[in-house]
Amino acid sequence: MLVLVAPGQGAQTPGFLTDWLALPGAADRVAAWSDAIGLDLAHFGTKADADEIRDTSVAQPLLVAAGILSAAALGDIADLAPGAVAGHSVGEITAAAFAGVLDDTAALTLVRRRGLAMAEAAAVTETGMSALLGGDPEVSVAHLEKLGLTPANVNGAGQIVAAGTMEQLAALNEDKPEGVRKVVPLKVAGAFHTRHMAPAVDRLAEAAKALTPADPKLTYVSNKDGQAVASGAEVLERLVGQVANPVRWDLCMETFKELGVTAIVEVCPGGTLTGLAKRALPGVKTLALKTPADLDAARELVAEHTQA
Repeated sequence: MLVLVAPGQGAQTPGFLTDWLALPGAADRVAAWSDAIGLDLAHFGTKADADEIRDTSVAQPLLVAAGILSAAALGDIADLAPGAVAGHSVGEITAAAFAGVLDDTAALTLVRRRGLAMAEAAAVTETGMSALLGGDPEVSVAHLEKLGLTPANVNGAGQIVAAGTMEQLAALNEDKPEGVRKVVPLKVAGAFHTRHMAPAVDRLAEAAKALTPADPKLTYVSNKDGQAVASGAEVLERLVGQVANPVRWDLCMETFKELGVTAIVEVCPGGTLTGLAKRALPGVKTLALKTPADLDAARELVAEHTQA
């Protein structure tokens, strides 16, 4: 069974959209999205530097656009027939587009509002996120809570990302949980998926009122608890609330396993989620769409693992 997944913020790199825009029709499609949301996606995906695309209000719509564009280059979603779709953090909006909950323009409109709201919330207090390398997850989570930090991403394969104020993260660096080898600061603009993002939830809820979600046409697996969600209204509600709640990618992968996953394809800019899957789901074949050069191999993998 094939699972199609979309990465979250931090996966973007300068120029990563360049080769994708050379595909037939891609530049026109991205130009239309850019006009719809008031952001020059082609510029930021091809010419902007790392600092420019680190900006939350830019990174998030750029990632969703790249995910939708690369999946379309792979083939029609109905023909790909994945057994499930999911996305990490902002990638959940990409997955909602895959599942037909939102059309492409609605997904880009929502993520633009999400990015702006989260950037505004992040500007209130200086916050950040750091990845913990090594250690026992249960021990690490208890230690983070003692320091006032939030385990904002529980990613499986032993990976946890802590989020909070810069002072709290500095304390973590000096006082690591038992077994943790290293604390690595992440290049993000704030403490996402924590209480610091509460103002963004209200802004996003207001934006969501203008949307009319459809029920998922594919199995949609939610970051909230790893459960499949069958109602479009509930998917949208979860997308709003998830901004200030931890990402449980570990539980998503558990659900993939229960569903009988045999292959995972990660849309552009792929690599992060397939890396986690290699460690947490041994035996499952994985492929990351980094450039159009990966499309032929991805199509072969899809053909081998698509449900009849």
